[in-house]
Amino acid sequence: RLWAAPSSQGQPKFILVFLRGAYDATNLLVPYANAFYHESRPHIAVPRPGSGADAAIALDADWALHPALRDAMLPLWQAGQLAFVPFAGTRDLTRSHFETQDHIELGQGPQARDFNDGFLNRLAQQLGGRAQPMAFTAQLPLSLRGQERVPNLAIAQAGKTGIDARQRALIESMWSGSAQGAAVREGFAVHQTVRRDMQQTDWQAEMVAASRGAVAPKGFVAEAVKIGALMRDSFNIGFIDVGGWDTHVNEATTSGAQGQLADKLAALGQGLAAMAQAMGPAWRDTTVVVLSEFGRTFRENGNRGTDHGHGTVYWVLGGAVRGGRVAGEQIVQSPATLNQNRDDPVLTDYRDLLGGMFQRLWGLRTPQVQAVFPGAQPVDLRLL
Repeated sequence: RLWAAPSSQGQPKFILVFLRGAYDATNLLVPYANAFYHESRPHIAVPRPGSGADAAIALDADWALHPALRDAMLPLWQAGQLAFVPFAGTRDLTRSHFETQDHIELGQGPQARDFNDGFLNRLAQQLGGRAQPMAFTAQLPLSLRGQERVPNLAIAQAGKTGIDARQRALIESMWSGSAQGAAVREGFAVHQTVRRDMQQTDWQAEMVAASRGAVAPKGFVAEAVKIGALMRDSFNIGFIDVGGWDTHVNEATTSGAQGQLADKLAALGQGLAAMAQAMGPAWRDTTVVVLSEFGRTFRENGNRGTDHGHGTVYWVLGGAVRGGRVAGEQIVQSPATLNQNRDDPVLTDYRDLLGGMFQRLWGLRTPQVQAVFPGAQPVDLRLL
């Protein structure tokens, strides 16, 4: 089926980047004009715009960008290809990493819990033959589990195999005639497709170009370049996850502009920029959503970190995006407006947001959106 699939070029493409561990969105999109922010984070606040080399970068009168993203993401913002949606997330209030991640990936609403029915798989079902999904992960994520068969492969392992052509033929013959035979053949086909595409591209040259001559950081940047080329040539729905965002202790050093969160944001931004460049002209048709299971507490804790919160900030970027703005319903954070006087509230439900985006991207009808997100009320923030 993958070999016979039509080219994905010229079609809308959607990539979900899941930041597992709940990143501190308050230090990504900084409410720099709010004195309460600086009072609540005496050690980890990002310095106000104009206060030095480590200062936040003003985006408008209320919001500023973390300086670690100056080189990678600010150009996309200035080109109108990056937007942020604050106070976004799920209504789930458990603050449990695992439960909230599952809740988001399934997308079934507050009550349902079918772990073989993820929202991206339901989207692929609605798209039918137009869908060419791929999970760039070692295990198939919940969001892509379901009736539609979806391949997955960790990019770091894509060039490695302990099976030669003779062994592959033996394995396929062992499973031929069985219910699992098609899955075995498809698995080998996916692996060959990825290896073929990787062999046809000078990855090292692309990485250098995508990072504007700088040495590429480990991990996500190297993978993101490869994912971008594969999405360009072979797939139109992609899933990536990036871990390590749980920052209870020592989130920052001298200020919020330095330290472990700053380093992770810098690597993430460089990876996203590298992926965008690797996609070439296909970037014009691409929408990327970066999300996390929840945000973190508005106030810093006693360990110069932040604890599990509620509302977070979603990133929406791509050549198809109407960016350069902070979108969606917003409040000024204060003890009276915070959720439980602790963290950002959720004002934009992720199912409503994504449902509205899927309507725009693929022209889904109302019954189709309801099949993807049962009971959702799609909201159009005019991001596409």
